[in-house]
Amino acid sequence: MTFHPLFTALLSPLQNDDGGAGESVDETLTWIQEALESAKQLLLDHWVNIAIGIAILFFGWILSKMIRGTVGKVMRRAKVDETLISFTTNLVYMASLAFVFIMALGKFGVDTTSFAAVIAAAGLAIGFALQGSLGNFAAGAMIIMLRPFKVGDYVECAGTAGVVEEISVFATTLKTPDNKVVIIPNGSVTGGNIVNYSTKPTRRVDLTMGIGYGDDIKKAKELFEKIVKEHPKVLADPAPQVAVSELADSSVNFVVRPWVNSADYWGVYFELTEQMKLACDQNGISIPFPQRDLHIIKGEDDAA
Repeated sequence: MTFHPLFTALLSPLQNDDGGAGESVDETLTWIQEALESAKQLLLDHWVNIAIGIAILFFGWILSKMIRGTVGKVMRRAKVDETLISFTTNLVYMASLAFVFIMALGKFGVDTTSFAAVIAAAGLAIGFALQGSLGNFAAGAMIIMLRPFKVGDYVECAGTAGVVEEISVFATTLKTPDNKVVIIPNGSVTGGNIVNYSTKPTRRVDLTMGIGYGDDIKKAKELFEKIVKEHPKVLADPAPQVAVSELADSSVNFVVRPWVNSADYWGVYFELTEQMKLACDQNGISIPFPQRDLHIIKGEDDAA
């Protein structure tokens, strides 16, 4: 059999002078020649499917990039968080490439049934292993898309209150009023009630002030109304409310309810509490505290 000169030149150093290794070299060259002939025949017999498979890989790769770009544009138009956009687009891109690769293998004559089964089993195993993380991711996607709060809002969730510092796809970071950083898994955030104190521009300050039963109710009410109306941060609309709310065990209780800008809530709360206490002291109005009157009744033995 006549071989290509290139193969003969490459394998000539393996031949001994006495030709002892000649037979093994000839066998190797024969095997290579047969392999090339088989490959040539395979190409001739299946060149259409091979061409289609290569086309599927090429155009599928381009289509996957187009899908990734389209998904990213749609999510950005919806003002979705950039972290979620990056994660979702990459996930879509890899899933598209995997689908294209399986289709191309089918055209190349590879049985993709078992291959797809292996991928499905691996995906199922990964899903079980990352069940908690995937739950937090889904919750993070809901938070980012539905926007129950945003960075900078003061919220209460999962038993913690603080200012939102960061919203990621897996966790939400809060800074508490005493400057502690709390990282809450998003699954816990969406698993309960979310109270957002920053959504509305105004809030109502609810105060309760008690006076003694012997004090002048009208005088106390006029005094509280004057203090509230004169405070520079109290809003005129809605009008503040001052009213008797309860005849308690030891006091007559007033509710004092002014409206303020959300950012001024705590400042107004503390200032009004102090001002009303000082005003009561200056005007002879008592602020009672819980007390008990003890009556001692002497019996006949004690009288004797």
